[in-house]
Amino acid sequence: MSEFINKVKRTHSCGALRASDIGREVVLFGWVQNRRDHGDLIFIDLRDRDGLTQIVFDPSRSKDAHALAGALRSEWVIGLRGEVRSRGMQWSKKENREIPATNPNLATGEVEVYVSYAEVFNRAETPPFEVSDFTQTGEEKRLEHRYLDLRRPALQKTLITRSKMNAATRSYFHENGFLELETPFMGRYTPGGARNFLVPSRLNPGKFYALAESPQLYKQLFMVAGFERYFQIVKCFRDEDLRLDRQPEFTQIDVEMSFVSQEDIFEIIEGLLKKLWKAVHGLELPTPFPRLDFDESMAKYGNDKPDLRFGMEHVVLNDVVARFGAEGGVAPLWETLQNKGLIKALVVRPVADGQHNPSVVKEKGEAFRRANPNPTAKLPPPPKDLSRKDIEELEAFVVGMGAGGLARAKLAENGDWTQAPLFKAATPELKAAILEATGAKPGDLILFQFGSAAKVHTIMANLRVYLAKKLWLIPDYGSGGHWNFLWVVNPPLFEYDEESKTWAAAHHAFTRPHDACLPYLEPDAFQPEKVYCYRYDVVLNGFEIGGGSIRLHDPEVQRKVFAALGLGEAEAREKFGFLLDALKYGAPPHGGVALGMDRLAFLITETESLRDVIPFPKTQRGTDLMTQAPGAVDEKQLQDLYVKSTPPARG
Repeated sequence: MSEFINKVKRTHSCGALRASDIGREVVLFGWVQNRRDHGDLIFIDLRDRDGLTQIVFDPSRSKDAHALAGALRSEWVIGLRGEVRSRGMQWSKKENREIPATNPNLATGEVEVYVSYAEVFNRAETPPFEVSDFTQTGEEKRLEHRYLDLRRPALQKTLITRSKMNAATRSYFHENGFLELETPFMGRYTPGGARNFLVPSRLNPGKFYALAESPQLYKQLFMVAGFERYFQIVKCFRDEDLRLDRQPEFTQIDVEMSFVSQEDIFEIIEGLLKKLWKAVHGLELPTPFPRLDFDESMAKYGNDKPDLRFGMEHVVLNDVVARFGAEGGVAPLWETLQNKGLIKALVVRPVADGQHNPSVVKEKGEAFRRANPNPTAKLPPPPKDLSRKDIEELEAFVVGMGAGGLARAKLAENGDWTQAPLFKAATPELKAAILEATGAKPGDLILFQFGSAAKVHTIMANLRVYLAKKLWLIPDYGSGGHWNFLWVVNPPLFEYDEESKTWAAAHHAFTRPHDACLPYLEPDAFQPEKVYCYRYDVVLNGFEIGGGSIRLHDPEVQRKVFAALGLGEAEAREKFGFLLDALKYGAPPHGGVALGMDRLAFLITETESLRDVIPFPKTQRGTDLMTQAPGAVDEKQLQDLYVKSTPPARG
C-alpha cells in the first residue's frame, strides 16, 4: 500500500479548486490527461471523475517532483501535494501585451497547483485510443476497451447523471408511500409481447426458466397481497432484434398501485418526471401532460409515439376520395379504397426566417466552422424549401421502407399542380377537395402515400420525422430545447394477426376494457376491433418512455377476454394458472406503469445512442466486445444441463 494513501488523504477532487482556495496546501489524486514540457516548467492536466486541474512542476520548488514529471505519460495514475496559486498573467504575441492566463472553459481555470511532492501509483501502457471526448476512434474499438472509454468526461458525466436519477427516483417513491420490493429474474415462461431468454434447469432436466421481460405478473401479485404501492428499479431481459433505443438487457422503473384510476397513475408519474427534470436540468415541467387518443395519434402522426416539437400532421383522405369515387380521375386512390386501404397526405411548407430550431442552426454553424476554419468561408443559410434533388432523396427514403414510390404535387403560385403525374387526370373538383382537406397553399408541396394501413402509417410517420430533420426543425438527436411530453390513451385492446388470422392482445391479456365496450365481447355481438381499453403510453419527443394499463381484476370479464383470444379455460390455466388463482382471492382494482430508465437517461442527457448511458452495453448483434460474450461452453457443461447444442448448418 502506498505510504501516500496510508498517511496523506486527498483534500479535493480535480474539479473542486477555485480562486478562493489560492494559498492552500492540497492533495490530489488522478490520471494524467496530458503533459506539456516548457523547459524549466512542466505542466500536466490531472483528471478524475469531477474534472481537470492544471498542475505545475517547478524545479525551484521540488527537484525530485520535477524529475518525476519528466517521465509522466498519459493515463499514469499519480498522487501529489502542492500549493494552489493563481494562473496569473501571460504574454500574448497576438495582442502584444500581458493577458490573464485563466481558462474560462474550465471550472478550475483560475488556478493551478505547484507541486512539492508527487508519487506514481501505476504506470500505464499507451492506450489504444486517446481518452478524451474528442477521440476519433470508432465505437467498436472503444467498446472493446470500454473501461478506458468510460474514463472519458462526457461518459462519466452521463453515468453520474444516471446515478442521480436513481437516487431521485427512490426518494420520490418513498416520499409518496411506495414500497421497494424485489421480484425474481428467473420465472416460468408465459406468452407475452417479446421473445424470452431461456435458462435450462440442471435440477429439473428438460425444463427451463425464462428471464423476466418484466415483473408484470409478480407486481400484480403484490397488489393481491395488499402492499398497495410498489416500485422497483429492475433489470429486465428481451431476446429481440436490437436498434438505437433497445438493448437485450435493460432497466425499468416498475410501478403498481391499488385502488386507483388511470388519472391517479398519470399524476404520480408526472410528479416523478417533474422531479427528474428539475434535478438534472433545473426545469419546471408543466403538468398535467396533454392527452391524445390512440386513433387520433395514428391518423395525424402514423404512430402512437408522436414527436410534437413540430407540425406537419398527416391528413387522411379516404372520405375525400370516396366522395368522388372512380369519377375523381385517380384510379390508384379509388382502388385503394376498394381494397380497404388507407390514403394519407402530408403538406411541406417553406420554412420562414426564424422558424428553424435555434439549437440546430447553432449546431450546424459550429460543425461548419470546424470543417472550414477559414474565417472567410461562407456559412450556408438554413434550408427553406426542398429542391428536386431533395425530393428524389425523399422518394429513395420511402422506397427503402417498402413504398412503391412517393406521389406528390407542388403547388405553383397560380395554383397549378406541378410535379404531379398521379393527378394528371384528376378532376378539378377532387383537387379542390384535397386542397381544402390539407390546407395546402401555393408554394407548398403535398406528399401522398396509399396502400395497406400499417404500411402507410409507418412510411408517413418516418417521412414526417425525416423531413423535420432535413428542414432543421429538430436536431438529429437531443431535445433542441423542447421537451414535449404527452400521454397516448385509449388504444384498442386487440390487434388482428394477418398471418394466423386470429385476434391477439395488443399489450397483454390482463388489460381492462372500457365498460362501454364490454358488449362487443359477447358472442352475439362479437366485434373485437371495437374494444378499447385503459392502456396508456407516456411519450417524449417521439420516444415512448413508458407504458402501462389498468389491470383486469374481474374474473368474468377476464374469461371473455380470453375467449376473444381463442383461449379456453384449460389453456388459460396452463399459461396463467397461478395468477388466475390469485385474482380469485380478493384482488383489488389496480394498475401500473413501467418507465424505461435507459431510455429516460438517453433522452434527459441528450446523448446520441442508448449505449452512451449504459456502462457495459451490447452491440446491435447482442455481443459484448470487451468480454467476448456470448461465448462457447464445453460439452460437459451442456451435459450437466441436459442440453444439446445444434448450430445452424453452413452453406
